[in-house]
Amino acid sequence: MAIIQTVDQAVERIEHGMKIMVGGFLGIGTPLNMVDAIAERNIRDLTLISVVAGYPGGNHDLGKLTANKQIKKFIGAHIGTDPKISEQYNNGELELELIPMGTWTEQIRAGGSGLGAVVTKTGLGTEVEEGRKKITLDGQEYLLFPPLKADVAIIKAHKADRAGNLLYRGTSINSNQIMATAADLVIAEVDEIVEIGEIDYNHVGTPGIFVDIIVQGNTLEERKEIFENLWTETNRL
Repeated sequence: MAIIQTVDQAVERIEHGMKIMVGGFLGIGTPLNMVDAIAERNIRDLTLISVVAGYPGGNHDLGKLTANKQIKKFIGAHIGTDPKISEQYNNGELELELIPMGTWTEQIRAGGSGLGAVVTKTGLGTEVEEGRKKITLDGQEYLLFPPLKADVAIIKAHKADRAGNLLYRGTSINSNQIMATAADLVIAEVDEIVEIGEIDYNHVGTPGIFVDIIVQGNTLEERKEIFENLWTETNRL
């Protein structure tokens, strides 16, 4: 049975130097309140596993962590949206491991499934293969990528019942679902917490067995307002 906690209680489980996965894509499907709490508590030297950096221009969602120089290493597919993370990498303040998006996803899936590696042709003949192990199967060359796991996965869903079963909405499913399988501790920030049975079992995106802590985040309407204001402000720049 998952534990229902406040954001402040849940963030106490995250320590300096941890490896954390954070779901979402440019803020969409991102656990915004948990990210804000990590920024406010100034938890440092984090290895961040996320598919992309923060919202374009930075200083929103994950951009708050990079602006505060809390990230020691970033493992993901793209950083071009956040000038701070690029600047810190160029200055030698941050380690960077860029991986093709599909391969990155499969590495997390492998971590959650107990598989030993991801074997793929993607990246052969490019900078991606630098420092990577190669293997030959049936006369074909492949790159070998290790599984990705984390101390903590912080994910976002639309609803959770009190057993921890999660319901996703729209594109928020992105990387949240696979991350829930690949961490020692899983914290789910949700729009709404409902009673057991209120989520149709056919619609459960992540079974409660994977979820340790549920926190109430912004409501759906509050999130809509956050992004409407953000997009309006962005279009003015």
